[in-house]
This record gives sequence, C-alpha cells and structure tokens, in this order.
Amino acid sequence: MTAPTTRATRIAVARAPGSGRGRSGGPGRGRRGPDASNDRGVLAASDRRRGPVRVSMTGVHLVLFVGLVVAGLGPLLWLAKSAVSTTQDTLSHPFELWPSGIDWANLGTAWNDIHIDQYFLNTVWVAAGSWFFQVFIATTAGYALSVLRPKYAPLLNALVLATLFIPAVVLLVPLYLTVLHPPLIDTSLLNTYWAVWLPAAANAFNILLVKRFFDGLPREVFEAARTDGAGPLRLFWSIVLPMSKPIIGVVSVFAVIAAWKDFLWPLLVLPDPAIQPLSVRLPAVQSQTELDVFLAALAISTLIPVALFLVFQRLFLRGAGLGGAVKG
Repeated sequence: MTAPTTRATRIAVARAPGSGRGRSGGPGRGRRGPDASNDRGVLAASDRRRGPVRVSMTGVHLVLFVGLVVAGLGPLLWLAKSAVSTTQDTLSHPFELWPSGIDWANLGTAWNDIHIDQYFLNTVWVAAGSWFFQVFIATTAGYALSVLRPKYAPLLNALVLATLFIPAVVLLVPLYLTVLHPPLIDTSLLNTYWAVWLPAAANAFNILLVKRFFDGLPREVFEAARTDGAGPLRLFWSIVLPMSKPIIGVVSVFAVIAAWKDFLWPLLVLPDPAIQPLSVRLPAVQSQTELDVFLAALAISTLIPVALFLVFQRLFLRGAGLGGAVKG
C-alpha cells in the first residue's frame, strides 16, 4: 500500500488554512496589521493609560484573581491540610495550620487500615477501561459521522443527539437489566468491570464533541490521502488521529474524571466490596473511621484527577474552544 504522506498529501497540508503557505501568497499572507491586533473593550486605549483607571483595573483584576484562587484551590488546600492534622485540630481549629503539629501517620493508616491501596487500584482499573472504550467509541463514531459520511449519517447524528435529552435516571433500570441479562451472552456482567466500561463507552456527548472537532479538519488532506491510495482505516490511523490530539486530551480528562467520581452505577453493578472503587468504598467506611484518617483517604483519592489535569492541561485548554485542528 502506498503511504498516504506522499507529495500530494504534503501539498494539501501546505495549502490548508493556517499552514502559512497559500496558493498565491507567501508565509506572511493573512497576517493582520498592527492596528487590527488592538483588542476592543469597554475602555479605550487612551483611558487605560490614565493613572486612576489603570489602578482601578489592576485592583479589580487582583480581587477577581484572589477570588478564583480561593474558590478553586481553597477546598483542595484545606483537604490537604486536614489530611495531616489531628481530628481535634480539624474540629476545634479548622483554619489554623497544625496547632498540634503535622500528623503524617494519617496517610499510612488510611493506606493500610482502610485498604486504600486495593480500592485505589480498583479505581485505576475502572478509570483506565472507561477511558479506553470512551476514546475508542468517540473517535471511531465521530470519524464515521464526520469523515466517511454515509448516506444515513444525518439520521445517526440525530439519534445520537436525541439521547442527550433522555435523563440518565430513566435509563438506569433498562441498563441494569441489560447488564444482568446481556443479549447474545448467557453470562451476567455483574461484578465485572465490563458492566462499568461498556455503558460508559456509549457517551453521546463525547461522540458529538469529537465529530464537531473532525468537522473542522482540512478536507484537502483527506482527499490527498485517498488519492495516494489510503483506505478508511489508514486514513483514520495515520491522518485523523495525529491531528486530533487536542480533542483526545479533552475526552480523556472528561472520561477519567467521570469514572473516578461515579458512585451510583458502580454501586449497583459491583456489589462485591473487593472490586469496588474508592467512590463506593469511602462512603461505606466513613462511619467506622476516624475523621483525620478519613480525610487522609479523601486526599489520596484526589491525587489522580489533579495529576491528570496537570498533565493534559495544554491539550485540554487548546481543544476546549473546538476551533478545529488547523487555525485559520
């Protein structure tokens, strides 16, 4: 098979919007002049240069920034502080920094006595499987609806969109019965991670999100790849996926965080405590655990979502606008 990245494909990529090289222009064509780069706002540029206005705007920005930091990071910082504080300090002095000293033993007790290590691993398995199937279904379905575009694509798109208007609680009983007696299979999926992974994969929001992103990809590249002999599978693997890293990062963050905090569905389909995730086991052990140890367990359970967002924050912020793979 001829590789799709031949001369015709490279020419199509070079002529795509935002590549910097057009058919009749050089690299600088399309750039706006210095006057067009000025942002328009409520205040004119001359007003912004005035001393009182500049001081007032700086004060407003500072207040908004501090408010966002307190509202966004405040609960996480308080949880981190309380995780290594004694129960007495948390109840008597909730906003003081360790009046009785730092109690690092809370983390070890939460990890060993509550078996956070086992439930943490269960949660990783649930989140990893949900992430894989959601990304796989979203990218393949979005590719079929946006790039392949069969004759019945508008009907499929309407059906997928219609599922967003159905409340999740309405589907709870039918979905549970389907997992209990799956079609074409005589074995129940209860107490298996498949009961969590497969329903999570059918996420209409992710499919429409990826489809909307694929709609903005340059069609010239697809036509050039088909001219070079690339089939649908090769086009998807070698052309579409490498251009879709931003939206894959966004879907990955959504999928993992949703699986990490899901409570009701894992509680129904995973009744065995040995395979339950943290979101199900922590409320179950709360009444039998000291407050300081329980807060330490909660702090440990938040590590993966925070670390995941820090790793994918560039892709998440870049793809949040869904402006397409090529800027134009």
